[in-house]
Amino acid sequence: MTDLLNILFALLSIGFGAVGWLAPRYTMEVLDTRDEGSTMGLSEVRAASGALFVGLGLGAILIGSPVAYAMIGCAWLGGAVGRATSLILDGVLRQKVVFFVVELIVGVLAIWINLA
Repeated sequence: MTDLLNILFALLSIGFGAVGWLAPRYTMEVLDTRDEGSTMGLSEVRAASGALFVGLGLGAILIGSPVAYAMIGCAWLGGAVGRATSLILDGVLRQKVVFFVVELIVGVLAIWINLA
């Protein structure tokens, strides 16, 4: 079961990352972010919300160790911490709560099944 969850979390990271990397305008629309005339917004989405997660998932699959898969959890848990910070400081939106819950679940599970 651990192997199946690890591959699922890696593929989830790769899939969401591919969308951010290859469809940054769509990602920005879903995330309610704006491009204010510079291409830096697109660049940031392609990098931080996109290719970074593709590399994370592919790296975990290639390395194949529990620590590599736990790093997926660390990244997603880091996202959950950032999202929780936004919920507290910037206000609550339903979409933020949903993203937070998903990030928290993936993060905790990926760490727990690989390091427990």
